[in-house]
Amino acid sequence: MVSVPQLRQESLAFEHRHSSTYRYSKIKGKTPLAALADKKVKLIFLSKSNAPKHPLDKPEEGGYHLIRFIRSDCRLNIFGEMFSAPAQTQYEYVVATINVKEQRLKLLLDTIQVEEYKYRLRG
Repeated sequence: MVSVPQLRQESLAFEHRHSSTYRYSKIKGKTPLAALADKKVKLIFLSKSNAPKHPLDKPEEGGYHLIRFIRSDCRLNIFGEMFSAPAQTQYEYVVATINVKEQRLKLLLDTIQVEEYKYRLRG
C-alpha cells in the first residue's frame, strides 16, 4: 500500500472477502455475513464526529462485554492484557465480561462460565 486511503480501501475489501467466503462451525457452517443476516440486526457504528474528543471518566458500575476467539495458545487478550484461558475454549469464541464494580473478568463459553479473573480497572 502506498497511501492511507489505499490501505483503508484494501482493508475493507479484505474484510468483505473474508466475511463472505470463510465458513465457521461455531456459526453452523455459515459465513459471518450470512450469520449476521440471519440475525436481522443492523450493526451501528459511531461516526467520527460523534466520538468523544477526550478520555471519558471510568465507570463505577456496569460492564463491558467482549467477544474473543481463543487460538491454539489458549491466551485471552483483553486490551493488551493476556490471560490463560481453559483448554476447552481452544478454537472457540468466548464472551469476556468485565464487571466494573467487582473488578472481575468472567469468561463464558456459550452461556456457561468457565473461568473468572481479577481485573483491576481502578487503582
